[in-house]
Amino acid sequence: MVSTDKNQSSVAVFILLGFSEYPKLQVPLFLLFLTMYAVTVLGNIGMIVVIKINPKLHTPMYFFLSHLSFVDFCYSTIVTPKLLENLVVEDRSISIKACISQFSIGVTCVVTEALMLSVMAYDRFVAICYPLLYTVSMSPKRCALLVTVAYSWGITGSTILTYSILILSFCETIIINNFVCEYSVFLFASCSDIHFSELIFSIFANFNAFSTLMIILTSYLFISVTILKMHSGSGRYKAFSTCASHLSAVTIFYGTIFFLYCFPSSNNSWLVVKVGSVFYAVVIPMLNPLIYSLRNNDVKKTFRKLKELKIISQ
Repeated sequence: MVSTDKNQSSVAVFILLGFSEYPKLQVPLFLLFLTMYAVTVLGNIGMIVVIKINPKLHTPMYFFLSHLSFVDFCYSTIVTPKLLENLVVEDRSISIKACISQFSIGVTCVVTEALMLSVMAYDRFVAICYPLLYTVSMSPKRCALLVTVAYSWGITGSTILTYSILILSFCETIIINNFVCEYSVFLFASCSDIHFSELIFSIFANFNAFSTLMIILTSYLFISVTILKMHSGSGRYKAFSTCASHLSAVTIFYGTIFFLYCFPSSNNSWLVVKVGSVFYAVVIPMLNPLIYSLRNNDVKKTFRKLKELKIISQ
């Protein structure tokens, strides 16, 4: 009986409908998402290059930001090309193996990003609350260790959730009203008992979201107390300004994650789920480099220099 399920799962095919219920919007949506993906690629790769070539940006904060940009680039690249393909072709099928692979890499990116955001909050905490110890506390070795932990936890989380999918069986071709292989897709398509898999996902998703958010909130609680104790108004403004970009990214990321996964509602329509999926799979990776670059003079100056060099070379 088990081998039969495995055979059925191996030939199972998902059909990702995407936004096919809006035929008149296929071309506009394709152009919109293509533009957003181009901005995402240029923004995140550009951020990594700028941080690499500008010595002023060789600090722990920008070291973490370069890895955040890398994770955003990877996640968008895993999801968006398939979304664009489904907007222009009639065959919207995807094999179960390809779907699981997309999901597995996507989870690695999302979990890594959550931990990377908490690491960046910790970095701001040390910089503002213990500036004299910052160089020692955030040494290159420790920064490398924190990034390694973030990637390792992302891979661990992906392994756990992928396992909870692999134990399911999928018996036939399933039409999915979405454009990305999310966890809900596999639960909907499964013809076996899903309660154990749901339990694993619920425990991990909530633990990861709440634990990383707790690190961020605790860091900013101490940061706020320290800033309020400052006597200089310009000092308070500068301290708040250095945190504003990160807080914006955190609010957007966790707001979307909690809405979709940690507080799911049976009343949420597939359209709401798809819009939410677009937001964290396409919009957030595009916004992050813009949020951090628009508020930083060193980043903007380096971008302008690169642009000038390109013009001169032509």
